[in-house]
Parts: sequence; structure tokens; C-alpha cells
Amino acid sequence: MLSATQIEEFHRRGCLVVEDIVPAVVRDAVESEYAALIREMAEGLGLGWRGNFLETLRAVHLAGHDWFQPLDITLPGSRIEADTPFHYGPAVHDLICNEALLDLAEAIVGPRITSNPIQHLRIKPPSETVAADAPVHTTVTAWHQDRAVAHAEADATDIVTVWVAMTDATPENGCLIAQPFDGPQAMLPHCPLDQTAIPSGYLTPARAEPLPVRAGGVVLLHPMVPHAALDNRTDGFRWSFDLRYQHTGQPTGRAHFPSFPVRPGPAPDWRAVREMWLDARAACAQVPHIPIHRWTSDSPNCA
Repeated sequence: MLSATQIEEFHRRGCLVVEDIVPAVVRDAVESEYAALIREMAEGLGLGWRGNFLETLRAVHLAGHDWFQPLDITLPGSRIEADTPFHYGPAVHDLICNEALLDLAEAIVGPRITSNPIQHLRIKPPSETVAADAPVHTTVTAWHQDRAVAHAEADATDIVTVWVAMTDATPENGCLIAQPFDGPQAMLPHCPLDQTAIPSGYLTPARAEPLPVRAGGVVLLHPMVPHAALDNRTDGFRWSFDLRYQHTGQPTGRAHFPSFPVRPGPAPDWRAVREMWLDARAACAQVPHIPIHRWTSDSPNCA
């Protein structure tokens, strides 16, 4: 649970680094789950197993295979087909339902907590190996506010982003950066560029602060704090998850994707949640594409 001082800092600045939250046993289970996925992918490409998840992923990545969406824990913002891949397994579910993470969320949104579906795997390869047309979640993350990537129906939802570090995140390998609050923070304009992004004229670069965190630590983000992530200038991979928790009963901002209560428990079984995602995929594949945000390129702010 957060201290009163930490809660005050979070609301005053809009961001908070909290170390040593997710134990190694939980992270190891997630890595084992992903190792099985990437082993199957690598063997299908004739690449073979390279000893661990990230090194095998490196081989798949360097071979030019599209590995991101099959590993992500949500459906994409682009057109969803009946066979669009995603991953939701027991170790990922246990991470989302981890009591230490829920304790942090409860300190921000209260005791009735729902897992919000705006969530992602983030794996950032060395930037020099990333193609220009690579998925946006594998490259530099543009400046944005999390409130802005949801539908307007959720503008009053009590929500917190919990950014979970699976590997150490440093300024060198692409940690988060944020522009902490300086008084009340309004919703800034966003433009649908390569990513949904705040135009540079609305930011104050001198106020940007890096938010390094060790593996097992988390960064808590207020939905209105402008933030981004640096590029990876190392030869290793930076790995994290974006998880979001909200007050139960309020709009999620992405109603065509599934949400589920996690506290008070018990949370649904992971198989039930995976079926919810499969049902959402099937439903989305049968209707016109549903945009995941409200912004249009014809706005004067995007000129």
C-alpha cells in the first residue's frame, strides 16, 4: 500500500516510481509463458531456441518476423479480423490480479477495482534494429496523456496506469519520461500521427523528467500526466507491461473490449477472461472498424 506521502506526490506530480513491487516468482512465470510462445514462433521459422525468451525473440526480430501482436495482451487499434492474434494466459492473468499491484491501485481509485482493457505488452528492441514501419509499441513512444487514448465517455473515470517493469528501465534503454504537473492539468490536443501524440507546441521540453525503475518496480501514471518513452540505445531489450485499473462501474473508454472486476474478489478464472477477449475479437470482426480514440487529423492543432 502507498503511504500518505506517496499518494500526495502522485496527485501533485501525476507520476510516481515505486520499486520492488512484483516479486521475481511472478515475473519468472510470465517470462516462462512468453518463452513457450516465442519458442513455437521461432521453431516455425526454422530459427530454433536461443536459451531464453529475449534472445530467442532477438532472433525472430532480426529475421523480420511480425512478433508484436501475437504477444500483446490486447487487440490492436487497427482493423480486427476473426484471426487477429493476441495473448492472454494464466501468468499474464496472475500479473494483472497480483495483490501488490491491486494494493497500489486501491490507494488511487478505491477498493472496488476493475481491470481496464486499455493494456499492452511493451517490448522495445535496440532502436538501430527497428524498421521504420515497425509496430508503434516497439519504438519510441510519443508524448500523450492516457485519458486521451480512450473514448470521451471515460473522461471522468477514476483510473490509474500501472507500468510494470519486467527488465530494468533506464534512460539508455528507453524508460518512461514525464512532464509532471505544474498545477491543474487540462486535456491537451492530440493528433493521429504515427502514434496518437501531443503536438510539440503544447509541451515544455525543459520540464521532462526520466522515470527509471528496476525490474519488479512500477511507475504509476495519472491519466492526465503527459508522458512518453525514450528510444532504446542499448543492445538489449527493454520489457514492460502497461496495466490500467479503474473504479468499478465507470466507463472503460474502450467498451468494445472486455473488462472484469479484480477487487473485491474473486476475479474470474483466466480462461473466462480469455474467452471474453475471443468473443470481443469475433464481434469486432463482424462490424465496421471502431476507432480507439477521438482525434482527427483535420484539427487545426495538427496542421
